[in-house]
Amino acid sequence: MAKTFEKLDTFIVQDCFWTASARMADIVLPATTEQERDDITKSHTNKFIIAMHKIAEPYEQAKNDYQIYCGILKEFGDKEYMAFSEGKSEMDWIKQFYNASKKKGDDAKLGMPSFEEFWAKGYVEFKVPPHAHEYVTMAEYRKNPIINRLGTPSGKFEILSKKIAKAAYDDCKAHPTWMEPMEWLGDVEKTKKYPLNLVTPHPKYRLHSQLNNTWLRNLEEVQGREPVWMHPDDAKARGLENGDVVRIFNDRGQTLAGVIVTKNVKQGVVRMQEGSWWDPDKNGLCRHGNVNVLIPNEPTSSLAMGNQATALVQIEKFEGELPNLEVFSQPKFAKKG
Repeated sequence: MAKTFEKLDTFIVQDCFWTASARMADIVLPATTEQERDDITKSHTNKFIIAMHKIAEPYEQAKNDYQIYCGILKEFGDKEYMAFSEGKSEMDWIKQFYNASKKKGDDAKLGMPSFEEFWAKGYVEFKVPPHAHEYVTMAEYRKNPIINRLGTPSGKFEILSKKIAKAAYDDCKAHPTWMEPMEWLGDVEKTKKYPLNLVTPHPKYRLHSQLNNTWLRNLEEVQGREPVWMHPDDAKARGLENGDVVRIFNDRGQTLAGVIVTKNVKQGVVRMQEGSWWDPDKNGLCRHGNVNVLIPNEPTSSLAMGNQATALVQIEKFEGELPNLEVFSQPKFAKKG
């Protein structure tokens, strides 16, 4: 992505913080946080619709996303601006979104309150009806699979897909099958150079990279670096102890991390969470602990195109003075003129 950004004539980012991507932008438009704007959302379980009331005025010149888009489109002309905004205010859109849900709720006889009542109370809760606890997935299909067909080409559960078979992908069979991973401990040749299998789960205290610039870092980081879990035998073989800072590397890249020795990982496996902010030095070493520099960029298959989350790596103790982190400080600005 960094190489791609360099090819753009102008790279513009809108953000609340100096994220890794914002630091590479030519122009940064200051955006509001969730607390500085009115908005509407729902809970992950869909049990609530929530009114997000603004609790503070925007800081300095910060604007919310809608204001930013409207401001840009006004420069293109009234036609473009009206095509996007439809002449509605932010609250008009919030009300429209709610009323669209209310219409569906009224059709289902859920008895949702008016927008004014919802906005004043702050939320709408949907009670789970007793019959929902007795719901059985695919019950209608089980009763009559001929009439209640599924959304597959055959209308049935498909263990083998004729559609995928016609594509004739070498890396995606038409039926469930085990295929050798791109990198794994079973590859004798690759493990001679990189003997550790890195796994990269979601973080415990943040959402991907969100909140990595907050005090939550203090709950896990080791000397300011993203933690890497190692089995005691793997740590001992490398002369490593709890609290050491190490360099994790392979042919793709390298990053620093802080060691946590634990039996909660299998021997030969190391665990490092994804989402740490990327902080490269002039040699490409990430000083903070971003696992993306180590992970393959190839898709999982010709069909799925998903991202890979594991890689083979080697780890060694970092020698010398620890470099200072720069990703959490304001970057240098280009001189005017």
